Formats: sequence, C-alpha cells, structure tokens
Amino acid sequence: MNILCGYNVNIDSIYRINGAEVSELLRAFKKAEILEKIKNPPEKIHSESDFVAGLAYCMKNGCGAEWLVFEQRVFEFLKKQYFQKSLVRMGGNAGIMANALSEIGALRVVPNVAVPSETQLSLFSKKAVYFPDALLEADEEEGKENLKAEKAKTGPEKNIHNEHNTANKNTPFSKQDPIHFVFDFSEGETFSLYGTEIRVPRENRFIATCDHLNFRLFTSSAFENYALNHAEEMDGALISGFHLLLASYPDGSTYKDVLENSFSQLKAWKAKNERLRIHLEFGHFASREIANSVFLKLAGISDSIGMNEDELSMFTDLHGIPSDGLLHMEAEAIAKAACKLASLIRPGKLFIHTREFVLAAFKLDSKNSAGSEKWDERKLDERKWDYRESPALLEAAGKKLEAMSFGLKCAGVYAYSGRLGGREVVEKDALKLQESRFGREQLQLFLKAFGGRAYGEGAFALMDGYMLCILPTLLCKSPVTTVGLGDTSTAGSFLRGLELDVQA
Repeated sequence: MNILCGYNVNIDSIYRINGAEVSELLRAFKKAEILEKIKNPPEKIHSESDFVAGLAYCMKNGCGAEWLVFEQRVFEFLKKQYFQKSLVRMGGNAGIMANALSEIGALRVVPNVAVPSETQLSLFSKKAVYFPDALLEADEEEGKENLKAEKAKTGPEKNIHNEHNTANKNTPFSKQDPIHFVFDFSEGETFSLYGTEIRVPRENRFIATCDHLNFRLFTSSAFENYALNHAEEMDGALISGFHLLLASYPDGSTYKDVLENSFSQLKAWKAKNERLRIHLEFGHFASREIANSVFLKLAGISDSIGMNEDELSMFTDLHGIPSDGLLHMEAEAIAKAACKLASLIRPGKLFIHTREFVLAAFKLDSKNSAGSEKWDERKLDERKWDYRESPALLEAAGKKLEAMSFGLKCAGVYAYSGRLGGREVVEKDALKLQESRFGREQLQLFLKAFGGRAYGEGAFALMDGYMLCILPTLLCKSPVTTVGLGDTSTAGSFLRGLELDVQA
C-alpha cells in the first residue's frame, strides 16, 4: 500500500515528570496566579506560569492537553530545563503514523516534512518512508524561495497556499526544529499544590508545543508536488494537524483561509484518484469553533474520521450527547455520539479510540455489501435481529474488527516497548499484553444497551442503519510511552482496512 501522511511532523521531547519536580516548580510562582490559571485554564502558553499551571491542571485532573507556546523565552526555558534530559522521538500525528505504517508493512509512505533538518529526518523509519528528492534540497534553497514568495505576495493574484506556507518562516521560531515538549505523568504521583496534597488519578500527558509552521498546516513544495503528481499511485492518505490551527495569524489571515487551502488540496488529490481513501485524524482543539468548522468542512471529502473521547466531547453541539458520559468512557454514550457524527460524514465512518476500548461506527451500504447477500435497510432500522446471523453482516463486522484489532496490537506493543518491529514482532509481543478490564465491562454494557452480538474478542450492534463495532484495548502495566498510541492504532487499523478491502 502507498500512503501519504500530512501535515504535522515534528520532534517530541518526552520527559516523565514526578510529583516532587512539580512541587518545586509551583514554589517558584505566586500562589494566586497559578490557582487562578488552574481554575480558568488559558489553554495557551505566553509565560512560564502558563506552562506550570497547565501541567498542574492536567496532573490534578488526570487529563491530557496540548497547549501552544507563543513566546520564544518560554521555548528557551523548556529547552534548557528538559531537552537534554528527555527522550527525543518522532512527533506529530503525521510523523508517528508514517513511521508506524513503514514498520508494519506499507510499501511506500510519503510524509510532509516542515523542517527537513538532519535531526528531523533521522527520526523517520528506514523501511518504507520515501522523501521526494526536492525535499532534501529544500533547506539550502529555503532562504531564496522565502524572499521570492514574499515579493510575489503583493497584488490581487497572490497564491493563498504560498502565503500560508511562507508566513512566519523568518521569525525566531521558524529557524529551529519544531519541538513539542511532552510531559508524561503516572497515576498515583503526588505533589503539593501550595499545601494541598494532590494525587494524580490517571496516567496521561501535557504537551507544550512550539511549532509555528504546523500552526498553518505548512506543506513543503516537495510533498505538495509529489502528492499531486503521484495521486493515482496512492492507496490512502492519513491527514492530521488541524487541532493546531489558530483563530487568526499575524498577517491577517484566519484558520478559515488555511482550512480552505487544505480542502482544495485534498479535493485535487481526489480528482486525480477517486479510489484514494482519506482518513482525517483529529487532535486536542483549543477552540470548539475551530473544531466544528474543521469537522463540517472536511466531512464531505474524508472517507473516515478518528478521534479520542476528549476530542469527541468537543462536538456536543453536533451530536447532542452530554460530555460526562463521553469523558468517563461510557460505551453507550460514545456509541450514540459516534453514530450521530458518522451520519454527518460523506461515507459515514467514524473511529473513536479511548484508553480502554475502541469503537467504530459506519454506514451499512446495501448496494456494496460483502458477499452475495444484501440486506433491507428498513428492517435494519427496525432492529430485526434475525439479521445478526446474516453472513454479509458477520463478514462486515469481522473485517472491521480485524482491522481494529491489528491497530490495537500495534498501539499496545508500541506502549510496551516503544517500537514496532514488523508484523511478526507485533503479533508476538501482543501476547504479553492484557485486555483492558474496564473495556471488557463496557463491551458487556454495550451489548445490553444495543442488543448486540459478541464476535470474537469484540462485539457489534446495529443502530439507525449504522453498524457499531467495539473492542477492548490491550494494556501493559508499565508503558514506555503514552504518546502516539492513538496515532499508532489508527495507522495499523487504516493499513489493515485497506488490505482487507483490496483482498475483497
């Protein structure tokens, strides 16, 4: 399989922080300032106190978040304090998915690389990742091209794509590798919040992101040209990074301009190759308005969309399900929300990956059903469950659960060892993992809520013309990393799903 990966590729500086370090950090700042920012999180980092408050907030609540860094001095503070002590790895949804795809059997993986530095390129898998020749020459030509692009931006005929790709490139941030400072924390860690002992309720991570090119969904000309010229050869595209969009930019443009540019790019790929499967992977949006706009704009061109439970709760206005049940990973609530959102996507496919289980909702296509048997959608909507034994339905559920299962094995093994060593290694190491007990409990509740059917290690049900599939995750007691697990699961499921469709 040949797959494009855009847009966000960066460097992750991963540091496991403990309670004692957090207590010491807090003592360096005024109590009133930090407590106010924990109460009303700024969700952006303009100062060191914003960073400390964000970290304390996530640890206090056991939640994950990604806040953008807007001040160079904060970046310098983080780099000086933590970079040398960190585990440096590939970062960015697109970068992590590209590496996963390369390791687990894709034929060719073509990633977008904003800054093709020696450090950044060295973090890519050597198996199937392909860099267009022009990308490797981009660094030395960058200065000339930027100057030329800046001059070309005057006048009514300016190219919006070039405008967004070149803006900010001569700022201090753009002259350095894009680094995301990832702070992992463990369940049970304790720290003193100005005299109050806080115990972390759940393992998670807080990310301080300094990556101003990806804020604009920057695409290198090498990637852009390759994707357009070779679209017919590609089987799929994994697209991500929209959660980094800003409401407005210094040049007067807005996220809507960047979003429109991306939509035009994806539309051009589809025009070249109608068979191209586009999967849109979400991240933690700082703005509900931007999240909704991205979803509604790209739902018509994406073949599938993926997100976690936190991100799903951002779309309450669209699906109408209260956030509490979603954030507590209640399968019934997540299934109902997923089914509603799936109805807004052109082909109707939505994937939700939580720590405890994954759930897929997809539209049943009676015209292109698996096997020779077809079904009557009116009867499905009436839940006539003699259809549970339908060979066509069982085959559809089996394919989806097989793809999901492979993705979960990839994610579990990546958490367990910090690497993927090919399919044989994934299958072998997955045997060392344990099924989520909470995920299994939610699967049983899912069966009761929807009158579903167990199938292998998972289950499926029908709801309003959609099939819902659920599968518990695979966990390890002491994960090497908690970063990139959703992306790794998505990459594995996407690749296996493509393979199964081709085999059919």
